[in-house]
Amino acid sequence: MTRVRSWLPGLLLISPSLLLLGVFVYGFIGLSFRESLTEKHTAAQATGRDPVGFVGFSNYTELLASPAFQHSLRNLVIFTVVFLLGTLIIGFCWAWVLERPIKGEGIFRSVYLFPMAVSFVASGVVWKWLLNSNVGEQASGLNRLFQMTGLGSLQNEWWTNPRYGILAIALPAIWQLSGYVMALFLAGFRGIPDELREAARVDGASEMQLYRHVVFPQLSPVALSALIIIGHMSLKSFDLIMSIANQSAYSTKVPAIDMYNFATVYDYANSAAVGVILLVIVALAVVPYLWYDARARKRG
Repeated sequence: MTRVRSWLPGLLLISPSLLLLGVFVYGFIGLSFRESLTEKHTAAQATGRDPVGFVGFSNYTELLASPAFQHSLRNLVIFTVVFLLGTLIIGFCWAWVLERPIKGEGIFRSVYLFPMAVSFVASGVVWKWLLNSNVGEQASGLNRLFQMTGLGSLQNEWWTNPRYGILAIALPAIWQLSGYVMALFLAGFRGIPDELREAARVDGASEMQLYRHVVFPQLSPVALSALIIIGHMSLKSFDLIMSIANQSAYSTKVPAIDMYNFATVYDYANSAAVGVILLVIVALAVVPYLWYDARARKRG
């Protein structure tokens, strides 16, 4: 009875949040999964004029066997890898430069962090002009800049390239979130006690050895957090792609775009199936981190 009295007030306090979470998150996930097991592919079925039957996992097998959806998954992998590497490398380098306080550091931090304050839709509108694929007299954006500076050989199709167009979408994504990763690493750098550095120097460690054996290992939790945060954002990318390209652009299609396209033609079964596949992919990326973090807290 005493134990019940100890946790009951806390449970009552968070019960409204648990109820909302259960209904509007896990409840809707369950409904989406149920929808993905049906044959609801037409407007008549969506409105109840035609019957809807259960087909099991056939929607998933057909989607995964579809060359179009395989192309979307390939684009997602390319976008995620480039997005992750770009933000981690650039963000880390900026943090390394600003590790020691310098004159005007606040200005540099503000400049680097400013893109993060801009929505993906707003930045996408600007980057759509910058990544215009026109060349020659019709060139604009970056292609025009290359033309004016004598670097015309760098002009390219950008996001309209059917094979690697998704790489162009990664550029604004990297620009927008590198500052956020910089802030994470900068906090990690400055969270390392000076005593550790001094002890390493007293033991005769060079600056390179200091960073390799003392500083960088201390940053591994920060790097893991940045990897998970940026990774799950890239897996769910939608608004940036829609604002630069559009839902019908084959070159930049990813599963989130497919889900939207299916929903617009009342193919709710395939739309839900794509959503569940995305949920599984994100879970595979996030759950191991949560498990690792829980074990680390328990050991601590």
